[in-house]
Amino acid sequence: MAYSLVQILALLYFPVFLTFCSSTNGKFSEQSPMIISTKRMEKMTRLRFYFHDIPSGKNPTKMRIAGPPKTAADSFGSTFMVDSPLTEEPEPTSKLVGRAQGMYSFASQHDAGLLMVLSFAFLEGTYNGSALSILGRSPVLDNVKEMPVVGGSGLFRFARGYSLSKTVSFSQKNQNAVVEYNVTVVHF
Repeated sequence: MAYSLVQILALLYFPVFLTFCSSTNGKFSEQSPMIISTKRMEKMTRLRFYFHDIPSGKNPTKMRIAGPPKTAADSFGSTFMVDSPLTEEPEPTSKLVGRAQGMYSFASQHDAGLLMVLSFAFLEGTYNGSALSILGRSPVLDNVKEMPVVGGSGLFRFARGYSLSKTVSFSQKNQNAVVEYNVTVVHF
């Protein structure tokens, strides 16, 4: 059966024609050129607050949700959900400024390294209703731990930056810890 030149060319060019006519993004998204407003300047904000990690007592702020049996030789894989108070000062009775909500896991087989996924939700003052998102590795035994700020909401929309944290106090008896966070964030 012989094909005409028109049929052969139609078969060859039809896929090319479809490529030009179809949208590569589909209907779920659209792109537009980014216009940077000269009216909105980026700001740098520095925050200091205290994270209270309380696994014991009447109202624990951290709960183990996954991991190896408690009798295992190490903590690798242990995962905790947290809803911990953030205060102005290290004392638990200090003014509440927000809550740290998220989870962390022991992610290292060789040292005490945590993978932390936290949202710092602010409840007071100018930043009430805004939040910062932290995602990164926290080497537990380091004096100062640095983690990236990967985003935010509210007044912290499009945030980026870093947090430096250090343990202020830790109780061997009940495992309660207070951690100071110094967060530097750039946002609109």
